[in-house]
Amino acid sequence: MSSFFEGVEQGAEVSKEEFEAAEPQLRVDLLNGQFDLSRSSASVVLALGGIDYQGRDELVNRLYGWVDARYVRTEALYPPTEAELVHPRPWRIWHRMPPRGSMSIFLSDWTTSLLETKEPDLADVEKQAADMRRFERMLAADGLRIVKVWLHLPKDALEKRKRKAKKGDGWGLWKEERKVLEHYEEGMPWVEAMLEGTGTVDSPWHLVESTQGRHRALAVGQAAAAATSRAVTVRTTRVDVAGGPHEGAPRLADVDLTARLDEAEYHERREELQERLRKLSRKAWKKKVPAVFAFEGWDAAGKGGVIRRLTSAFDARLFHVIPIAAPTEEERAHHYLWRFWRHVPADGRTTLFDRSWYGRVLVERVEGFAPEADWRRAYDEINDFERQLLDHGTVFRKYWLHLSPEEQLARFQAREKTSFKKYKITDEDYRNREKWDD
Repeated sequence: MSSFFEGVEQGAEVSKEEFEAAEPQLRVDLLNGQFDLSRSSASVVLALGGIDYQGRDELVNRLYGWVDARYVRTEALYPPTEAELVHPRPWRIWHRMPPRGSMSIFLSDWTTSLLETKEPDLADVEKQAADMRRFERMLAADGLRIVKVWLHLPKDALEKRKRKAKKGDGWGLWKEERKVLEHYEEGMPWVEAMLEGTGTVDSPWHLVESTQGRHRALAVGQAAAAATSRAVTVRTTRVDVAGGPHEGAPRLADVDLTARLDEAEYHERREELQERLRKLSRKAWKKKVPAVFAFEGWDAAGKGGVIRRLTSAFDARLFHVIPIAAPTEEERAHHYLWRFWRHVPADGRTTLFDRSWYGRVLVERVEGFAPEADWRRAYDEINDFERQLLDHGTVFRKYWLHLSPEEQLARFQAREKTSFKKYKITDEDYRNREKWDD
């Protein structure tokens, strides 16, 4: 017996009488928790991982008998689909995040990707574990309570199921459970390393012995009820302040605002570069290399014009332009990075963002839309998001388009006099100018 799992390999059982006595109150707690959750800005994910695949499905059916099924969504994290494999690893998780006020049940926790290969690379496992810790900490700080459950079966329990199946008594072992039994001794150290590496204060692991259904159901149900109650009443307020700018970081004061390019030279160089970009984009498609370009800058700085000149060089089937404005109701119901993860391109494709995730530390900070704890934490969250793009092999570039207040005003006035540009200028643009120094 592994010392790590010693506490959950005790043959824990709950009698029928004990179960029937505890079940009514547990159901009340879960339903009340759901109601309170629906009226809050929090959300809950119950992530069910572990060895016992049969027990997991039985458990989910039992849970649906206790909760209001209209407000619970089940997400099955089976082996990655083709669409998921051509995106960065976190993409498949971000797509499934529940909106605020709701609960999701994940069949297989997202950390099990650490064990997808027969002989995982230790350095890669450690890196993924660190990524998972940051990811879960970020979600917890945003109000998402994660209940991570490892449904554990001792080796002798798996062998007992196998023997019963041979006698025609029971369902036998699932394919995944047979694999676990074949490599139990070799695999458990990796499981222990994964559990130890991804357990945190915000998202600890609940190790549940899964031999008996009644014990399993009560243990997980009570953990879910407690987490739901805590999600509603307690919100993480930790502020993770990023370090200062890296050495040599560019400053706006250093931008040469007198720089000019001769009109004829501009047209010649633009055509050359567009042709080069056209060829490179086709090559990127063939080699399955994704690209992300993010554009920020002052109003009237030329983001739209730059994007238009870039996209004219692309095959229209291979790119998307995502204009970022005030978040929709659906987007506000999720973590602010959710709407950007949705548009991360598949391998070989390109996404151009007209404004970006930097809104959290720009307009949301200046206008007071984001609390200080949220925008301070966002610097590290943004760095982490961009690193995940790079780790996947994404070509990633970000641009700040700069101009002076005087040039901006001149462009505003010119727009008002140009029939096909009048739509670009509103009272909001002038109001934003007053926030220039901020």
